[in-house]
Amino acid sequence: MNRFVVAFLAAVAIGAAASSAVAEQHEKPNLVSILTAADPQTQLMALTLSLQSLQQGAKVRVLLCGPAGDLALKEPPAPATAPQKPANMSPRGVLQKMVEAGAPVDVCAIYLPNKALGTDALMPGVGQARPDAIAGHLIAANTRILSF
Repeated sequence: MNRFVVAFLAAVAIGAAASSAVAEQHEKPNLVSILTAADPQTQLMALTLSLQSLQQGAKVRVLLCGPAGDLALKEPPAPATAPQKPANMSPRGVLQKMVEAGAPVDVCAIYLPNKALGTDALMPGVGQARPDAIAGHLIAANTRILSF
């Protein structure tokens, strides 16, 4: 009888381990999208892929650096708001959708000081990144990094 109990418990343990491994394979990843490109088409595609990942269950965080930081300004440059084909969406419009969906969006820590701006220049829902916090997200388990 004891052998039966031991064999049963071993089978349950193996089944639980296998089930856990399958669950990990299906767990949605953390995604950090780092966008630096000035080109509106690149910006739009990067943000569209990030939004699609968010809508498919990934935990998405966006970091805007350099020229891409301009997307987050209350008054962005005209190319950021110009609709593009085929969906007539703009980089700023997709960024707004991401913010509304709850994705954390930050500009790089050095963006605002080098533009001589404060956080009040940013659109609602966008913050200024802390390097230590971003580094934590970059090295977290199950994180994928997209860089445009």
